[in-house]
Amino acid sequence: MLSLGGLLPFWRGASVKFTKPALSLDAQVDLLLARGMSGDRARMLRRLRHANYYRLSAYWHTFRVPGSDCFKEGTDFEVVWERYMFDRQLRVLVMNALERVEVSVRTGLAYEQAMRFGPFGYATDPRAVFEHEASKRAEFFQRLEKDATQSHETFITHFRDKYGDEHPLPPVWVATEVLSFGGVLSLFHGSPRAIQREVANTFGVPDVVFDSWLLTLNLVRNICAHHGRLWNRSLRLQPKFPRLDVDKDWHTPVSVGRDKLFGTLTILAYCLRVTSPGTGWARRFSNLLDNHPNIPKRYLGIPENWRDCPIWAKLLANP
Repeated sequence: MLSLGGLLPFWRGASVKFTKPALSLDAQVDLLLARGMSGDRARMLRRLRHANYYRLSAYWHTFRVPGSDCFKEGTDFEVVWERYMFDRQLRVLVMNALERVEVSVRTGLAYEQAMRFGPFGYATDPRAVFEHEASKRAEFFQRLEKDATQSHETFITHFRDKYGDEHPLPPVWVATEVLSFGGVLSLFHGSPRAIQREVANTFGVPDVVFDSWLLTLNLVRNICAHHGRLWNRSLRLQPKFPRLDVDKDWHTPVSVGRDKLFGTLTILAYCLRVTSPGTGWARRFSNLLDNHPNIPKRYLGIPENWRDCPIWAKLLANP
């Protein structure tokens, strides 16, 4: 059985031998046509040469006859391709917003840590990071050392060359720039509750809500970074939202769902009001939907009246 680093099984499951052969591009097109999908053969060949059959299968799954490998009557390859291209454009838009939120979180954490514990306090003062969890503290610094060692950014190279003999780790505002976003989440979780609250307060939500947002955003970020599918995906990490009696904008006149992408998109829209006042991001998202009217919004958890959600309405009012 395949293994990861020779240590663990790649996965555990039923012991069934895989017997499907590798198919040429022509054979892949033949199979799709035989199963009832229509399309221009030359165009299908061209598309499949640059987008894996298996990757595209997620976008034609909803067109399959239940319990069968065949497609429903009228299924067209170009319709499937439009969904794939829509998802690609959506990932670019999501990453654009994620970048702004992520940079703000890195900045806020670095500032709060530096103001409370000084440039190197996060590394020297046990109160700064995982005060009562020694194993997690050690794990965090192992991750930071790895990320800092592997970084080729000019600023970290300069620090190592000039200060490395005296300081094995960089100041916190440098550390937060070389950490992966997963490492930034670890720093957030390991920071004192007062720091977590201050960072969350920047965005106007309780720290427990913001913590769930960061976990969800990290998941979506990783999906985007690996060119994964946002289309018709149920998120295993579902964010929390402010209660109705705290902030009704999340609940009425539109109830924002948690399990599909619309919840994450709404979190990004909410955060962008803080990080990027006057942004046209929501308008670009609205235009993306308008440019693809045949894309069913329900697969993203988007209700028909989504523009009535106050969080979106405020951003959509920007030119």
